[in-house]
Amino acid sequence: MKEGLLSTLKILDFTTLLPGPFATMVLADLGADVVRIESPTRVDLTRAMPPFVDDEGKISYFHSYINRNKKSLALDLKNKDSLHVIERLIHTYDILIEQFRPGVMDRLGLSYEKLSAINPKLIYCSLTGYGQTGSLKDRAGHDINYLARSGIMGYSGKKKTGPCIMGIQVADVGSGSNNTIISVLAAAVSRMHAGKGQHIDVAMTDGLFPYHATCISKALCSNENVGYETEFLGGGSLYGFYETADKRYISFGGLEPQFLSAFCKTLGLEKLLEESFSNSQSTDKLKKKVTAIIKTKPLSHWVETFKDVDACVEPVLSLAEAMNSEYVKEKEIVANVPGPNNKPIKQIAHPVKFSGFNPEYKSAGVALGKNTSEILNAIGFSDQEINGMKTSGVFGNIKI
Repeated sequence: MKEGLLSTLKILDFTTLLPGPFATMVLADLGADVVRIESPTRVDLTRAMPPFVDDEGKISYFHSYINRNKKSLALDLKNKDSLHVIERLIHTYDILIEQFRPGVMDRLGLSYEKLSAINPKLIYCSLTGYGQTGSLKDRAGHDINYLARSGIMGYSGKKKTGPCIMGIQVADVGSGSNNTIISVLAAAVSRMHAGKGQHIDVAMTDGLFPYHATCISKALCSNENVGYETEFLGGGSLYGFYETADKRYISFGGLEPQFLSAFCKTLGLEKLLEESFSNSQSTDKLKKKVTAIIKTKPLSHWVETFKDVDACVEPVLSLAEAMNSEYVKEKEIVANVPGPNNKPIKQIAHPVKFSGFNPEYKSAGVALGKNTSEILNAIGFSDQEINGMKTSGVFGNIKI
């Protein structure tokens, strides 16, 4: 299939940093036409994060990854002349995703009410930390704050040390990006039948509450406390990580009896496992025994020991080890994406496999404003009009 799965979707992306750009990258990978509206005066911080993939130091690797397959249009939204560009764009690009604090788009003259009056089919998605309503809506925040406020960090960690720092941005991507993708696609399907768009309010904090699926009943239906190492999947069972003799770790995820049995049998702890089924103190004793045994041998020993044992045991790999693993090669996790001067850049590929579609990686993220003239010409602006906008400062000092 040459056409993308989402080739009929045309999106204006007003987002920065990680949550919004990650969402629009996924949509672009699936064929959506995404145009980033970028400020020439307040540059996205991801552009300044080394390492860089071009000789001029204008395109960072991080930015080039999460903005692949997108075009860049430089507009100073505080310049009133830029409003005419947006108003003309939304006749064609009828999905808009923004990530400002509530009220900012209104002050810029780009509210949902105003733009949907121009194009009633407009799907307008607002992505924020705490949403468009409520007492916290204007509060600043980042991933760690949303995880804290949602209660997740109240039981994700250890009794002795408290909450743990997550290595990835769960709220930003798991909640913000994913719910943006899901809601925009749902609204697009609805628009096919209803003939009109709608305003979508995606709050990253709100999107974390469903993640409490395995233990929310305790908070809503009983007086039981959900705390550190109290839950079956949160340190209250053998499920967890164990340090090896060389200060590496293995993971054990066996929940079902057959996996527990295989794990303990391999370690010579069958009898202690039987006792633990009827005695919680025996469970603690069993866990301490497992911890002690695993610590007697290096990681390589345990990898070999459990190689053919069906017990849900895997080594904790470093990122470098994971990326160089046979699994990554077999599953084609990495793709070569054309970068500056068409020099290929290795990036994480779209993770889902389709029988009738292969994602096409046309380009990594481009220089700020690179596609400005191309986009404006395509929607009917003449070269004379574009030059007039240059003079009035619509594009800042960006060369287009």
